[in-house]
Amino acid sequence: MSGLDVPVTGKPVDGVRRIAVLRANAVGDYLVAVPALDALKRAYPGARLTLLGAAWHAAFLAGRPGPVDDVVALPPITGDPAPARALRASRFDLAVQLHGGGRHSNPLVRGLGARVTAGSRAPGAAELDRWVRYAEHQHETLRCLEVVALVGAVAGGLEARVAVTDADRDELARVLGDLPDGLVAVHPGAKDPRRRWPVERFAEVADLTGRPVVVTGMHEEKDLVMGVVGAMRRPAAPVVGALGLGGLAALYERCDLLIANDTGPRHLAAAVGTPTVAVFWCRNLVGYGPLSRTSHRPLTSWTTACPRCGAVRCAHEESWVCDVPVDMVAEQAQDLLAGPTGR
Repeated sequence: MSGLDVPVTGKPVDGVRRIAVLRANAVGDYLVAVPALDALKRAYPGARLTLLGAAWHAAFLAGRPGPVDDVVALPPITGDPAPARALRASRFDLAVQLHGGGRHSNPLVRGLGARVTAGSRAPGAAELDRWVRYAEHQHETLRCLEVVALVGAVAGGLEARVAVTDADRDELARVLGDLPDGLVAVHPGAKDPRRRWPVERFAEVADLTGRPVVVTGMHEEKDLVMGVVGAMRRPAAPVVGALGLGGLAALYERCDLLIANDTGPRHLAAAVGTPTVAVFWCRNLVGYGPLSRTSHRPLTSWTTACPRCGAVRCAHEESWVCDVPVDMVAEQAQDLLAGPTGR
C-alpha cells in the first residue's frame, strides 16, 4: 500500500452472493470509500454490491461502471432499525458499515439480518461480527480499507477512480457547448465556511495561470463564483448549478487543473484523473487529503482557533485558511500545469 501499513486481512466469507455497504453521506465521503468498494468487488466478484446511500448516489451511480451494482436511498441514519427491517428480504450475506463510528449505523447494519457484519466501532457503539476500533485523525480511505480487510478484501489502490460516461459528456456539450483547450477550473465553495479560501485569492491565482478559466459552484454558491469572476482581470466563465454531478465530472475531465478548497468537487476532479491544487485546514487534511502528491498538491492552513475570537468552537463563520498565501498556491498550480516535461 505505497509504504503504508497494510491492514490485517481477515478470512473471506464463504458463499457471498449479496453485499450491503452503508455509506450514506456526501460526495467526498463516497469517493474516499471507492478504493474499499473496489476491494470488496474484487474479493467477491460474483456478488451483487448494494450501496445503502442517499438519493444523490442513486442518480449519480445509475448506469455508471464501477463497483456498485445498485443503490438503496435511506433516510437520515438515526439508529432507528426500521429501514433495516424493510431490507431483510434482500437476504444479504455480508453487510459492511463504512458510515462512521457506529453509534447510529451499527444497529442499522445489525438489523439487516446478514450472515456476517463488519465495520468500525467507536466506544459505546454496538458490536458487529467483525470490527475495528474507530479512532479520530485517521484518513478515511485507510479507515474504510481496514474495515473491508476484515472480510478478506485487499486494496488494489489508494486513489478513487470514477468513470465518465457518454451521458455525462453529452450533458456537458448540451449545456456548455465547445470548450477551449488548456482549461483550468476553480471551485471556491465549501460547505463549511471555515474551509473557504478568500475569493479574491482564487481570482489572483486563476489570473496567474494565463489559461482559460471556468469557475464552478452550486446554486447556493453563486455569490462565491461571481466573486471570483468579478475579481479576475481576465475573463472567466461562471458555471453555477448548470450541471449535474455527472456533467461536472465531464467538465473536470476536460480541464488540465482544478484549484479548489477541501470539498467534494476536488475529490471528483481527482477521481476522473484531473490534477488538483487545494487549500486544506490541517485537521481535514488528515482525514480527506490526497494520498499522493504527483498530481495533487494540498496547501495546509495551521490555524487552530477562530481568527476572530480565538475559540476552538464558536458560531463565527470566519475563514480558518487565510494563512495560506497566494504565491504557494500559484507555485503548485504552475508546477502541475507545466507537467513532467516542464521540470
